[in-house]
Amino acid sequence: MAKLEEYRQYIKNLLQQHASIVWDKRIQAQTIFDTEKDHYQLIYVGWRDQNRIYGPVLHLDIIDGKIWIQQDGTEVGIANELVELGVPKEDIVLGFQLPSVRKYTDFAVS
Repeated sequence: MAKLEEYRQYIKNLLQQHASIVWDKRIQAQTIFDTEKDHYQLIYVGWRDQNRIYGPVLHLDIIDGKIWIQQDGTEVGIANELVELGVPKEDIVLGFQLPSVRKYTDFAVS
């Protein structure tokens, strides 16, 4: 249980850090934390001239004690940031990768 609480805190902190560095004042970064069902998102909302900006930048879930990265729109890669915090690679699943390709990464298959 302590591991899950630690993972939840890591995810929340990282999403808040990414939300604080929005490059455009017209775009609002919103963090969504569902700690009961372990769903976490960072989405961008706003307008740039006549163009609507809306969508997930980061989406992570905790499933069966592992962190599933469902969407990663960052340059650094949130998986790398999690590893730097001490999360073992075998507890990180790149959910955005095809299941057949995951075995070729350094991370968990599922």
